[in-house]
Amino acid sequence: MQAPSAVLPPLDMRGAAQITVAGVAVVIDCAGALYWPDERVLAVADLHLEKGSSFAARGVLLPPYDTAATLARLALVIARYAPRAVIALGDSFHDGHGPVRIAAADRAALVALQRGRDWIWIAGNHDPDPVSAIGGNFVAALAIGALAFRHEPSGEAGEIAGHLHPKARVSTRGRSMERRCFACDGERAVMPAFGAYTGGLNIRDAAFEKIFQTSGFMAHVLGDSRLHSIAASRCY
Repeated sequence: MQAPSAVLPPLDMRGAAQITVAGVAVVIDCAGALYWPDERVLAVADLHLEKGSSFAARGVLLPPYDTAATLARLALVIARYAPRAVIALGDSFHDGHGPVRIAAADRAALVALQRGRDWIWIAGNHDPDPVSAIGGNFVAALAIGALAFRHEPSGEAGEIAGHLHPKARVSTRGRSMERRCFACDGERAVMPAFGAYTGGLNIRDAAFEKIFQTSGFMAHVLGDSRLHSIAASRCY
């Protein structure tokens, strides 16, 4: 990867918040992305591109626009942070044949996003094998300094992972609301799914207890224009 620039532009923190993971200051964005300013690295998890076409092949018809919508949202985040590198944390395609099905216009949009920066695809359980003709480099996991980027969380300190699609259910103004969220305890973080057609797993599920070893972690819930930080124990 290229060396980070010594002079960093000031960040627009509207709709974002700074948190610390294993002593490293990172920015989490209400779009569902994570940005590491000192390294100029942007991470997104679980794009699940071509999920619509995957379901259509099995006779379940969904509007075939999920890839275009996901890439358009990603383009906005990339324009905001201008990263030198993008790390996609696995399950970037909904299945191994997704890169073959991607429409020409969506492929061109992906090429444009990759231009002028490093692009790292981390292997996921839906897309474990490298594929050709979509650009970027394929790795099982990636360590940069104190942080380790991988698909499935193990609970190790310094880990940035995806896979679980965390979401939080909270009560506000007398009604229930369920939204995607970052799950973080200051030592590790599980990122929300970025893809347009992705569901989620409630952070009170036992899968999160195995990672954080406690319910004392935070849910940074994605709002329409900002993040809402709520103790996981207050969610239900």
